[in-house]
Amino acid sequence: MAESESLETITEHERILQEIESTDTACVGPTLRSVYDDQPNAHKRFMEKLDARIRNHDREIEKMCNFHHQGFVDAITELLKVRADAEKLMGQVSDTNRRLQDAGREVTAQTEEVIRCRIQQRNMATTVEKLQLCIPGEMTWLYYSALKTMEQLENIYIPRVSQYRFCQIMAETLPKLREEIKEISMSDLKDFLESIRKHSDKIGETAMRQAQQHRTFNSAVQKQVTLSCAKPLYGLNSRTPLHHNGLSAEAADEEEMDEEVVLTAQDLVDFSPVYRCLHIYTVLGDRETFENYYRKQRKKQARLVLQPQSNMHETVEGYRKYFNQIVGFFVVEDHILHATQGLVTRAFTDELWNMALSKIIAVLRTHSSYCNDPDLVLELKNLIVIFADTLQGYGFPVNRLFDLLFEVRDQYNETLLKKWALVFRDIFEQDNYSPIPVENEEEYKAVVSRFPFHDAEIEKQQFPKKLPMSQSVPQIYSQVKEFIYASLKFSESLHRSSTEIDDMLRKSTNLLLTRTLSSCLQNLIKKPHIGLTELVQIIINTTHLEHACKYLEDFITNITNVSPETVHTTRLYGLSTFKDARHAAEGEIYTKLNQKIDEFIQLADYEWGMAESDGRASGYLMDLINFLRSTFQVFTHLPGKVAQTACMSSCKHLATSLMQMLLDTELKQISMGAIQQFNLDVMQCELFASSEPVPGFQGDTLQLAFIDLRQLLDLFMVWDWSTYLADYGQPTSKYLRVNPSTALALLEKMKDTSKKNNIFSQFRKNDRDKQKLIETVVKQLRSLVNGMSQHS
Repeated sequence: MAESESLETITEHERILQEIESTDTACVGPTLRSVYDDQPNAHKRFMEKLDARIRNHDREIEKMCNFHHQGFVDAITELLKVRADAEKLMGQVSDTNRRLQDAGREVTAQTEEVIRCRIQQRNMATTVEKLQLCIPGEMTWLYYSALKTMEQLENIYIPRVSQYRFCQIMAETLPKLREEIKEISMSDLKDFLESIRKHSDKIGETAMRQAQQHRTFNSAVQKQVTLSCAKPLYGLNSRTPLHHNGLSAEAADEEEMDEEVVLTAQDLVDFSPVYRCLHIYTVLGDRETFENYYRKQRKKQARLVLQPQSNMHETVEGYRKYFNQIVGFFVVEDHILHATQGLVTRAFTDELWNMALSKIIAVLRTHSSYCNDPDLVLELKNLIVIFADTLQGYGFPVNRLFDLLFEVRDQYNETLLKKWALVFRDIFEQDNYSPIPVENEEEYKAVVSRFPFHDAEIEKQQFPKKLPMSQSVPQIYSQVKEFIYASLKFSESLHRSSTEIDDMLRKSTNLLLTRTLSSCLQNLIKKPHIGLTELVQIIINTTHLEHACKYLEDFITNITNVSPETVHTTRLYGLSTFKDARHAAEGEIYTKLNQKIDEFIQLADYEWGMAESDGRASGYLMDLINFLRSTFQVFTHLPGKVAQTACMSSCKHLATSLMQMLLDTELKQISMGAIQQFNLDVMQCELFASSEPVPGFQGDTLQLAFIDLRQLLDLFMVWDWSTYLADYGQPTSKYLRVNPSTALALLEKMKDTSKKNNIFSQFRKNDRDKQKLIETVVKQLRSLVNGMSQHS
């Protein structure tokens, strides 16, 4: 029983100890009370248990301290080492804080001074403005008081003392005084009209400058709003920091300028004469007269302002002065419209503006046509835009001015086309028409960066190597891109959609390609100093430029962000331009080859009366064949059909020229020996044709160019007239290509036509029957020729 109680006591004490260790100290009281409420000696046993537990915790704490003692000592040592640096840093921080406080105190004082000055400046400006408004009213009040006084004298006081002579004199003088006041006020009005006529350009200049600053400010804000979606508070190149309001430094400066100086028409012109004169005429009951006079004078001034100087188109300053005067005129009218009651009406200003607008458009249309400088036309466009924006801000409709800009844009494109025609001409004149040599990777990348060239075979070649096109190709491509940029400048600020701008760019680029560049290429091809080698290079160049047209399409698309798949997107016509130029160059190659053949033919010096051939081909013909062979080797870079056509054309022309040489009417006699020599030359031509100077011909296609000559010469060499006459007209005839008239003409040259040189004398001596046979052949050939002519 005692053991059971002792076990329960130990368990209870263990529970109490755990509760003391785990609970808050505020709840320990009730727990300890339960110890004393238990058995009489239980608290002593609990105290022993508590002491044992305390000693156990002390040992654990001692172990923990021993374990961490060395780390603590090391930490204290490090802390002592840092203390010196901390004290030094504290001194620097204190010094920096003190200097910062001193500098801030000065900045704070200056800021307060700036705020105070700004408040004073604003108050002074407001005071001056109010005083200026009061001055005309005060002067008007003085005149008004004088007029009221005269009215009181005339109607009230003078009648009371009218019996006195001085009163009669006063009564007679009062109307004169009224007229003097009207004349003085009218004189002031005339001075005012003269003054604003002289200063209207200054007023207009100020108004247009403010409109331009406002446009620049809005553009900067729009640009920063666009960039803020993807950029931090810095510009594109991190060199243009933004101010606290998100604007660039330039835009912020313009904003401050606008805040500091905002001049109006009233700041530049004293309108008090108008107010005074209007009030006086109103009091005198003659307001309508004043209104009619003012409007009439302003109409005259409007006509003077709208007259341009004859040389206005020569400089941008001439246009600027013209616009400034017009803007100044209408700014004044707008102020009068809003500052007076009915002196001018909206209908009157609209009438003036419509008249002015028609005149302005006619003047600009005429003078812009004289401009040959694209930079001047571009400046004119910018002035028109600012001019339109300025007057639009005053409520005047300007849609017709923006319509006029489309005409100016056409003029701008024309000047650009003329400028780029000279650029293209210089490029072509300076080109060496040889493949571009590249010595290393840097030179290769430099060319490829300017022109989209890709060729896997050439890229595999080792340096140095040559690119197939000449140096004019990347230059032309770069200049077309420059033209697109220049054309794009005109589209800025025209309030047009991206699709319209894209359409404008493509149309102007098409004009550049199909008209300017095409004309330059055609003229280049026709120049006499352009030889066959140059023509071959031109064909290669146009081929590469044709392939680059798709990259120009992508270039415009990247600028305007308009997809080329859009329904109304205009396509570039560069393909047809370069194809036409290439076809022209090919035709010129054929022509020059034929001309060169003619030059060699002219060197021919046959001895038409030779007894027999010397067994060798003529020198001129061998030179001609060598020339053709070397020329066709240059054609290896040309498309196959071009080289084949050139070769076939040359052979046909050579055959035709040789045939014409035989049949020349000035050639009267031909010996059999000459025929044999001629046959040797034709055989060399046939050997050349069979040697395949240009690959791609099937069978003896090229040799067929000389088939007419071959059959004609075979007929005479074999003297096979019986076969010819018997088979004539048959499809299987051996001499199917020999025309009777041709055979007759050549046979006539071989007949006995003179006693001095009779090549058939041996026939008459040895065999008169053969002479008769010849006569018979001639007769039969003539009958065939006559039959052909009758049949035709």
